[in-house]
Amino acid sequence: MDLRRVAFDHPDAVKLSDQVQAEYGVRYGDGGDATPLDATDFSPPNGLYLLAYDALGAPVASGGWRAQDKNDEGNADGDAELKRMYVIEQMRGQGLARRILALLEQDARDAGRTRMVLETGAKQPEAVALYTSSGYEPCEKFGYYRFHELSLCYAKAL
Repeated sequence: MDLRRVAFDHPDAVKLSDQVQAEYGVRYGDGGDATPLDATDFSPPNGLYLLAYDALGAPVASGGWRAQDKNDEGNADGDAELKRMYVIEQMRGQGLARRILALLEQDARDAGRTRMVLETGAKQPEAVALYTSSGYEPCEKFGYYRFHELSLCYAKAL
């Protein structure tokens, strides 16, 4: 598997983002994740965006983090927020998400971030299983969906 650092607005990143948004629509019956994101949010040293490519050069998984500090949406100083973790259906169950997650955690730690936080949803049991098995614990809700009943927030000290 070929893991590459790319810009959040790279065409392959946009392609996978569109796919995950469609999956959110199926699971939640809406238009997807409305959290405001900017491509520069994932620019080092304040973030990172990774894509995994298969042997044929097709993008098959993604994930990124962006720096967050204390704000009115519930973040704390030193937070790194995990975003757009996604593995295409045909490649699930092979450890790609776990591999990307570990690289993102290390990069955020190296950038001086002290806590990785994420928001997922109650209709994403695979994501919840990945995060809890990777040491994430429920935390106070934060972010765009902090008042939504299906929102689940997790954190892990880096």
